[in-house]
Amino acid sequence: MRLVANACGIEEDLGEKEKRGILQSMQTRAAFLSEVNHRIRFMYTPKHTSWLNQIELWFSILVRRLLKRGNFTSVENLRERILAFIAYFNKTMAKPFKWTYKGRPLTV
Repeated sequence: MRLVANACGIEEDLGEKEKRGILQSMQTRAAFLSEVNHRIRFMYTPKHTSWLNQIELWFSILVRRLLKRGNFTSVENLRERILAFIAYFNKTMAKPFKWTYKGRPLTV
């Protein structure tokens, strides 16, 4: 909270956690962090929407197949191995991700 306030040039008293001001409750903190006129703005998404994010699927493949048990001697070695894995993946394993979410549709 204080980091966002400082970065946005907000000098007002934020209050005291669970007692007063912006820090009083989770709702007041979330409202402050998602203010549209702040330079830094938090966007809250429902926890169950991570399956929508295709890049999360790709990173999980990268972690499981390369990074988890990897041994890298330098940042340059890590970079080379990641680029080699991407080339290998694109030639041999790449295919569209299947959307398998069967949960309830969201209601407003």
